[in-house]
Amino acid sequence: MPPTVNGSVDDRLVSYPPRGGPTVLRILLGAHLRRLREKSGLSTEEAGYEIRGSHSKISRMELGRVGFKERDVADLLTLYGVDDPVERDSLLELAREANTPGWWHRYGDVLPGWFETYLGLEGAATLLRTFEVQFVPGLMQTEDYARAVVRLGYAEAEASDDEVERRVRLRMTRQERFSEPSAPTLWAVLDEAVLRRPLGGREVMRDQIQHLIDMTSMPNVTLQIVPFGAVEQVAVGGPFTILRFSEPGLSDVVYMEQLTSALYLDKPTDVDIYMRTMNNLCIAATRPDDTVPFLKQIMDEI
Repeated sequence: MPPTVNGSVDDRLVSYPPRGGPTVLRILLGAHLRRLREKSGLSTEEAGYEIRGSHSKISRMELGRVGFKERDVADLLTLYGVDDPVERDSLLELAREANTPGWWHRYGDVLPGWFETYLGLEGAATLLRTFEVQFVPGLMQTEDYARAVVRLGYAEAEASDDEVERRVRLRMTRQERFSEPSAPTLWAVLDEAVLRRPLGGREVMRDQIQHLIDMTSMPNVTLQIVPFGAVEQVAVGGPFTILRFSEPGLSDVVYMEQLTSALYLDKPTDVDIYMRTMNNLCIAATRPDDTVPFLKQIMDEI
């Protein structure tokens, strides 16, 4: 049975999310534990002391950034006054499910730990809005283009051919969702420089642009290009992705990737700023109906 709040079913935890795996489960469980703590009037320091940890550990748990030890969850539930056996069992079962490795676990040898959170969020999202200034988004890359991107990014690390291929395969696996009946919506805005940068050589770029043209025919994909003549992208500063979810317990998340880490923003004030920026970029970009002619023109010039 699902957990309850004040004797009523908590709809946010009625069923495990169909997508996103353990990442989403951790976020939902963490948010639920935060609500229980706040209802109990306890601070993160007091809760941390109860599980022999720090307030920062409680914060990470409540944000869903770490795995859950069943003993810690049990101790917190006791501290928060959750003594109903059905509710406790349901939440402890959720904690166990949240520790189950995601499908990407088999790529753990080539996958940065900080990127695993994004893969879980990406898998749960129903809408992804992304802006790119350097490369074609991973979800829209061909294998050859992805291979060129991976080799460029790991040139100094001297990645082996096998490591490169596994990273490419991971990227291709992420794309499989878009051919499923429940495929999410992808709305991508690319700076024109992305298409002008001859990554991988002439033929690789021509195939990549043709792939983008093909993707525009998909009902769940929208692609726009910000031309060189527009100035809006100069003020953006870098690429970012906004993820939206159908699960009511998950707020929008802004994802920004860095060289050795990533930044996740979910405060409404932060998300609103990036949402307005994305909307402005869409206004500055080509109309979706003009994207294919724009792409064909660039292909003719390569």
